[in-house]
Amino acid sequence: MAEIAGNALLSVFDKAGIEEFARELSELGWRIYASGGTAETIKKAGVKVTDTSELSKGGAILGHRVVTLAREIYAGLLADDSKEQKAELEALGIPRINLVCVDMYPLKEAIADPNASEADIIEKTDVGGPTLLHAASKGRRIVLSRAEQRKEVIKWLKDGKPDEQVYVRKLAAVAEREVANYMLKSAKYLGKGDTCGFIGDRKAQSSYGENPWQGNAAFYVDVDDDDPLSIGRFELVEGIALSYNNFTDVDRLLQTVTHAGATFDKNEKKVPAIVLGAKHGNLCGAAFDNDPIKAAKKMLEGDLRAIFGGSIVVNTNMTRELAETIMTYEMEEGRKRILDIVMAPGVDDDALEILKRKNGKLRLLINPALGKLTQDSLDKKLRSRYVRGGRLTQDNYTHVIDCSSEDVEKRGKPISDERMRDMQFAWAIGCTSSSNTICIVRDGMLLANGVGQQDRVTAAELALMRAKNAGHDTKGAVAYSDSFFPFPDGPQILASAGIEGILTTRGSIRDKEVIDTLTEAGVSFCTFPDKEARGFYAH
Repeated sequence: MAEIAGNALLSVFDKAGIEEFARELSELGWRIYASGGTAETIKKAGVKVTDTSELSKGGAILGHRVVTLAREIYAGLLADDSKEQKAELEALGIPRINLVCVDMYPLKEAIADPNASEADIIEKTDVGGPTLLHAASKGRRIVLSRAEQRKEVIKWLKDGKPDEQVYVRKLAAVAEREVANYMLKSAKYLGKGDTCGFIGDRKAQSSYGENPWQGNAAFYVDVDDDDPLSIGRFELVEGIALSYNNFTDVDRLLQTVTHAGATFDKNEKKVPAIVLGAKHGNLCGAAFDNDPIKAAKKMLEGDLRAIFGGSIVVNTNMTRELAETIMTYEMEEGRKRILDIVMAPGVDDDALEILKRKNGKLRLLINPALGKLTQDSLDKKLRSRYVRGGRLTQDNYTHVIDCSSEDVEKRGKPISDERMRDMQFAWAIGCTSSSNTICIVRDGMLLANGVGQQDRVTAAELALMRAKNAGHDTKGAVAYSDSFFPFPDGPQILASAGIEGILTTRGSIRDKEVIDTLTEAGVSFCTFPDKEARGFYAH
């Protein structure tokens, strides 16, 4: 009798394709063991299989709750290569198990089902599967925890198991990750908020840290990510790896462009071309227009100095003309603008050549979902951040203002449709900028963003100063404040600069004084309740 290649234990909830995997193993000389339904599926396919009951000296018990949890099975998985343990297995008549292929009961789907009862969750909480994977990982067996690994493993076996120790360790790491994620879901469900955690796969390793002492930066994708606008779903089609700060800029741009898309979708039923430019996490240029070229020019004109070395996102395909505009508009003849990141739904080949920067320092990220922005594009996942000794979590910012709702109050002269669109755009920029923020917009173009100030007066002064320094006249513009004005002084400063409309929240004990001040100055005032619409961000 020919010597077998090894003993394989197969036990899967999803039986799709398992018979073909078993057949391939059998043809390579492996002896197949399988439990219950898996064994039946393999047997019906004409592949020789032995039920695990022959290993455990008994069949399934307790209504199939206990099948593979047997001393004999785990001895076959955990025995090391020493002569003593090999001899002990042989004396006990226990075969060494060399390969395990397991998936687990669909706990995630059960928890997500609003109609699932506690009994349903318990029934879909696997014990044998996670335990087999964990034991096989510890025993450094060939362990498959995902269906897509099967073809890869078969090829590796046929190729003679190259770099066996490294490969087996890699498989073990994936299996342990699957088990950890499974256990974390169970803990979160049972704990009802008492447990927090994140399991991620390293998607990218940053090439450097922003400061000399900041190295080893990496980006990890949530293993349960299903967001079409997740950063992990963007394709890096040009340039070197992103730095840590690049990733944070991308995240901030995504927050702003999705809020802009959402407010236009909600209030206008149509999303125009949007072009945003950011530097160090806050917008320095932003514009919308039906013509993406005009939008790009207005974005750049917002602050030609600040966009230098910045990052840009557009929600339209990157054509040659758009790329040329972004790279050369208002630049000296023969020179191109220095940028770190450009994000778009897609890119034409000739546009790609225009965008390239020496040494790959312009990173071009592509994701078709950018071209389909709606209210559903907002990020609804829980936000968290490290603080010393732990993590803070809170719901994401998903509020979208509705300018036709009963909650809105309008004072002063009527606001034109054009200026209302400007206000909506200013809101999308300001509510995703570091607070305190005063944001000034006119004709679909960001004139200035006074961000990150400790008081609202200084935020207004900063916004006006930045607008002036960039060569803009603020007369006829509108402003957004990410919370109510506690005193009339901030609005007075804006009114004196020619601001004709302000969008903010109400709730200050001095609201009447603020309204009277603006009414006297001839400034339109549009407010929402502060408890519903406050736009503090990055806290």
